[in-house]
This record gives sequence, structure tokens and C-alpha cells, in this order.
Amino acid sequence: MNVRIEDSWRRVLQPEFDKPYFELLTDYVRQEYRTCRCYPPAGLIFNAFDSCPFDRVRVVILGQDPYHEEGQAHGLCFSVNDGVEVPPSLKNIYREIQRDLGTPVPESGNLQRWADQGVLLLNATLTVRAHQAGSHQGKGWEELTDAVIAALNREREHVVFMLWGSYAQRKGQFIDRRRHLVLQTSHPSPLSVYRGFEGCGHFSKANNYLIQHGLQPINW
Repeated sequence: MNVRIEDSWRRVLQPEFDKPYFELLTDYVRQEYRTCRCYPPAGLIFNAFDSCPFDRVRVVILGQDPYHEEGQAHGLCFSVNDGVEVPPSLKNIYREIQRDLGTPVPESGNLQRWADQGVLLLNATLTVRAHQAGSHQGKGWEELTDAVIAALNREREHVVFMLWGSYAQRKGQFIDRRRHLVLQTSHPSPLSVYRGFEGCGHFSKANNYLIQHGLQPINW
């Protein structure tokens, strides 16, 4: 199947695109977008990949589901469009960056600037029906994003994986800790931020690791 996605990711993921599950997934998503309001806009479903080519990935942040309200999702996990109120989880992420690195809290919740620096902002499920969290789970996206993580684990070295919450940790449990840095803590949502995310120092730890391996740190 020919998928409109950044060229380096097409090379890596073409074996997945040719599998039966992906054809079924594509048929399902097309039907959903024809008959229901879905997010993100169809042209931004693969925005995380288009913004961050395979060979430029230095950090992976793993989310679960796109935002499901009007104007929020644009294909990058935890990120919202300019002008949209910063969601609670992202507010907590920003507070931890400020505590960790001493940088001011941005006014915008748009994380495109991270993606442009090599941060793959990957949701496990890439689409969702409006107002229905988790509505496109279990349709095949998770198999594709497992393949994404497996390819980075296999073909790249010294990638930082930030796995926040039990879901992300299960999804990344096979990552080779000898070749990559895996940072794990609770999810930054208001319900769990106090269980470890607050004070985790993941952003300085990521940058220190990148510098130690001769790579450019992220301007968080």
C-alpha cells in the first residue's frame, strides 16, 4: 500500500503497510472520517513522522490517544495547536521542565518545536472520534506503533525513550536498555503526576545522555 508519509519512515514501515491488518485499519479509518468527525485532520495523521524523520529521532515521547475535542489534536502527542488552552498534562510537563531546567513556561501548547529538533511525539493510536476517547483503539494502530518502536530499537542507537505511565511502559518493555536510555515514571496527568513525574528530572537526564554520546541536546 502506498501511504503518504515522510520518505525515511516509508522505507522503515513499508513492510507494515503491506500487511493485511494495515489494509483493514485504513478501510476503517477512511470510513470513520467519511461518516464521523474525527481528529486529527486527515492530513496530519502522520504529522509526528513527517515532522521528525527516522534518522533524526533523538527522543521518543509516547502518548496513548489524540485529543478528541475541536481544534486540539494535530498529530503530535501531548501537543495542541497555537491558541488552544494548554491541557492539564502538558501544563504539568511544562512545570517539570521549569523545575528541572529553570526555563520559563511557554504560553503555547504547540510542541512542533520539539519535533523539529528530533523528538518523536508518538501516540499509540493515531486517530480518534470526536468526544470519544479511545474510540479508535484496538483497530490496528497499536500494531503499527509497536513496529515504530521496534524499528528505532533495532536500527538506531542512543535514543532516549520517555515512558510515562503504565501503558507507555508496557508498550516499550522490549527496548534494549544497553543501546538506549529508557526513562520511566508516572503519567503527567493531574491524577498521577504526584506519583513520580513531579521531580523526575527526565529532561535534564535526556540532554545529559545525548551530550555524553556526542548528540545535540534538546532545547526544551
